[in-house]
Amino acid sequence: MALPVVDFSPWHNTHDEPSRRRVANELVDACQKVGFVRIINHSLPESTLDEAFTWMQRLFALSEKEKMQAPHPPGWAVHRGYSWPGLEKVSQFMSTGDDEENRKKLREIPDVKEVYDIGSEQNPSQPNQWLPESTLLGFQPFMTQFYTTLDILGKEILRALALGLNLEDEEYLARKHSGQDNQLRLLHYLPVPAADLENERVSRCAAHTDWSSITMLFQDGCGGLEVEDVSRPGNFVPAPPVKNSIIMNVGDLLQRWSNDRLRSTNHRVGLPPLSDRIEGPDRVTRERYSIPYFMSPDDEAVIECIPSCMSEDQPAKYEPITRREYNRMRASMMY
Repeated sequence: MALPVVDFSPWHNTHDEPSRRRVANELVDACQKVGFVRIINHSLPESTLDEAFTWMQRLFALSEKEKMQAPHPPGWAVHRGYSWPGLEKVSQFMSTGDDEENRKKLREIPDVKEVYDIGSEQNPSQPNQWLPESTLLGFQPFMTQFYTTLDILGKEILRALALGLNLEDEEYLARKHSGQDNQLRLLHYLPVPAADLENERVSRCAAHTDWSSITMLFQDGCGGLEVEDVSRPGNFVPAPPVKNSIIMNVGDLLQRWSNDRLRSTNHRVGLPPLSDRIEGPDRVTRERYSIPYFMSPDDEAVIECIPSCMSEDQPAKYEPITRREYNRMRASMMY
């Protein structure tokens, strides 16, 4: 299974309606069949993306003491700042009330990654945890602008999806995403002996689906992302990095929103290809950097079936739920 590829240039470079609709239809088709798509020729400048990866490398090269000047707050409610290796455990579990035993079981295989989470400066319920400017001068203003730049790009993808779903209002999805509840993740996967991953003593990022509407992912050259082959459940295939492309995937909320028309597909981060391991006595993997950006509706937005995705023959499968309540179920299992 290869990821479908969509050339996005006709969407943002032309006012020709048939060309824009072709892009929209290709995007929706990929999201229905695979749930993942590689977007090329988008509007994000390559220089901006290169600069973002440079800032990431500088961030994670800081000492532990310096990074801990902006720690992830205790618990799951605020999802911002620096998460040290072992703090977070990605899973598919949802909260059922008595979760302590599940939390302990999940952490028997720790994730060997460190994370820095950034959100909107206009979201008082999720305050950003910034490093002091004296620690990493210029980091905060760049990432604040980068967050906004990605929000603009993400809204264009949401508009294309709305058109491809035959919604009369192209703003139907974008309007519910003010940008205040998105999340920018800076991810650093640490070098680790390949045998530890192969024998499941540790993991990089276990198989999961995303909670969001859509995710835009930018990878460095290391590799390791794997997507479940929907025609062969349980089998995962590599989604190799292609410079300056976006790997976009459907999140659980958009699957729910679309009445399961669009597919939220399992994915994970495992071993990179053999050529990307550092060969030696311990066969240590290369470190890996990636940037996922999660587009999420506003906290109080009600997720209920998109009008064009239901009919008398296909009624709505899910009860309405607010984005806040859905996130509470998912986030409480991670920390």
